[in-house]
Amino acid sequence: MRIAQLAPLAESAPPKLYGGTERVVAWLVDELVGLGHDVTLFASGDSRTEGKLHSVWPGALRLGRKGADPSAACSLSLEAIAKRAADFDVIHSHVDWLPLPLLSRLGVPFLTTAHGRLDLPGLPDVVREFSGAGFVAILDNQRRQLPEARWIARIHHGLPCGLFSPSYDKGSYLAFLGRLTAEKGPEDAISIAEAVGMPLRIAAKIPRAETAYFKRRLQPHIDGERVTLVGEVDDEKKQPFLAGAAALLFPIDWPEPFGLVMIEAMACGTPVIAYRSGSVPEVIEAGVTGFIVDGEEEAIRAVRELPRLDRRIIRARFEERFTAVRMAREYEAPYRELVANAEAKAGVFQKAAK
Repeated sequence: MRIAQLAPLAESAPPKLYGGTERVVAWLVDELVGLGHDVTLFASGDSRTEGKLHSVWPGALRLGRKGADPSAACSLSLEAIAKRAADFDVIHSHVDWLPLPLLSRLGVPFLTTAHGRLDLPGLPDVVREFSGAGFVAILDNQRRQLPEARWIARIHHGLPCGLFSPSYDKGSYLAFLGRLTAEKGPEDAISIAEAVGMPLRIAAKIPRAETAYFKRRLQPHIDGERVTLVGEVDDEKKQPFLAGAAALLFPIDWPEPFGLVMIEAMACGTPVIAYRSGSVPEVIEAGVTGFIVDGEEEAIRAVRELPRLDRRIIRARFEERFTAVRMAREYEAPYRELVANAEAKAGVFQKAAK
C-alpha cells in the first residue's frame, strides 16, 4: 500500500529528546516499510525515517527557530498533504482534529490515531460533525471517554524490540522520567523515594510554563545525592537510565493517554510502580510487570515488594504486547478495510454512471 503518515511538528520524528507521539510515528513508519509498504512521512525536515520524508517545515518547532508560528507550520503541512493526496491509497493522521475538514474532502481514505486526552469540552461536537471519520484508540479507556467517535480499532503503541537492552540486576535507585509538571507526580516520586530510603534520579525537561513550580516545589529537594536531576535524555542515555533502576515511578494525577515511558521501562526489564489513572490499568499487569497503587502509602509498600518480580518476565511481556512490529501489523487491517470500502464505493458509482 501507498501510505501517507502525517506527524505533528512540535518535535522531529523521532524526537531528539523528549516527545511521545512523534517517536511512535517514526517507529510505525519504519516497521511499515519493513513490511513492504510504500510510506511517506510528512514531518519536520530534521526527521529521520526508513520511508520517504516530505519535509513540511525546516525543523522541529520546540527546538527550532525561536518565535516560529505553529499555525504557519501546520498550514504548510496541510497544504502538502492536500497537493499529494492522490499519490496515496490511505492517509494516516496523528494530528488530532485540525486536519479533519481537509481530509474529509480529499476523496482519499483516512484515519486518525487519537494520541491525546479525550475528556475535554467540545470534542463530542467535533466527532459528531465528522461522523464519517474513522479513529484509532491507543487504549480502550479512550473509547469510553469519547463514545461518540467512530472507533475502527484499538491499537496499543509499540517500540522496536532491539531499541533497549534489558538488565536483570535488581537496580540501585528509583527513576522518574517525564515532564516536570504537577500532574506527572514528581513531588510524590520524591516523597516515595525518601520514605523508602532510596535515591531518586529524575530525567525530565522543565517546561517554560512550569519554571516557577519547579523552583518552588522541586528544586529544594534536589541535592545531587538523595535526589538527582539528570535533565532530558535521548534514547541512548535513556536505556542505562531505565535499566539501572529498581523501578520506574509513575505517580500520575491525570488521565494519561498512554504513557510511553512505561513500556520503555518494561523493555529494559524494569518494573513500574504507577498510580491507578488513565492508561495505567491497561498497560501494567499488576504483580507481573509492576504494581498499580492508590497513593503514596501503597507505592511505598510496592517498592518493598519489588524483589518478588522477575525482570526477565517483564521483558518477555514487553516483547509479547508492546513491540513496534506488532503495532504496524495491527494497523494493516484498518488500512486495508478503508481502502477496500473506498474501492467498493467507487465501483457502485461507476455502475450507476453507466
